[in-house]
Amino acid sequence: MTVLEVIQRSTEHLAKRGVDSPRLQIELLLAQVLHLPRLNLYLNFDRVLTESELDAVRQMVRRRGQREPLQQILGSASFCGLELALTPAVLVPRPETELLAERAWKFLLARQAGAPSQGAALHEGQPPTSAPQPSTALDFGTGSGCLAIAVAANCPGSLVYALDISAAALAVATANAARHGVADRIRFLSGDGFSPLPDGVRFDLIVANPPYIPSLQIASLQPEVRDFDPRPALDGGPDGLAVIRRLAAEAPPFLRPEGRLMLEFGDGQAQSVSALCQAHGWHVEALEPDYSGRPRFLIAQFGRL
Repeated sequence: MTVLEVIQRSTEHLAKRGVDSPRLQIELLLAQVLHLPRLNLYLNFDRVLTESELDAVRQMVRRRGQREPLQQILGSASFCGLELALTPAVLVPRPETELLAERAWKFLLARQAGAPSQGAALHEGQPPTSAPQPSTALDFGTGSGCLAIAVAANCPGSLVYALDISAAALAVATANAARHGVADRIRFLSGDGFSPLPDGVRFDLIVANPPYIPSLQIASLQPEVRDFDPRPALDGGPDGLAVIRRLAAEAPPFLRPEGRLMLEFGDGQAQSVSALCQAHGWHVEALEPDYSGRPRFLIAQFGRL
């Protein structure tokens, strides 16, 4: 069977099973099996696959047809230009979370340089007001390590702590940090909530992409999410706000003066999350949009009026 025939037959197979962008999906799977850049497949349409290559492609297509996420099948995902290994122990990073990562490292860079950090908008070109200072961040619920690693990679002077209750997830995150040369600036800690942190540690920034799906809504999610992402990374309790509520209540003692909390939340939760944080003494500076224009990220400072 040739490359073109595999693409055509597999595209039809995946389309019948409700897979989005089926041709792109098979091209990405086939490119990995053949060790080719995806676009080079178009120069090799007449290439005949070996039996071992066909077996590998069939197995991958079968898994994708069962709605296993493409990233889990490939074993990796791109996040902020970084290729991160994935296993079933971690959430597949979402594109919108890249916006949270970018906001985080820009805040830390400004903080490190002594630039003003008033408000959520950090304007390019602001002059520093003091000598550069090291910046620190906490990634609360690190999963694959995507946020912690993106922050460390883009803010070289930073030190990042990364917490997760899952030892399996931390193993993935630790390997990803080593892969990108930032393991010496990330402290991975296992445990529930803030309890693993050393006494007296304080941060310029606490960033989180917590579970925020209401428990009863999980059954209605796409199979790729519902059946394959780890449930603890999705389930935010009855109203979706259980972990966000905990962050709002417990994070303040771990922030330095002028520090910020930045977190992601779900569709339709903007006002609830904002009100919840305000009730715990936070000043909400901004509710920032995702790529679709929906409110997705909260930026807040504790106790500032």
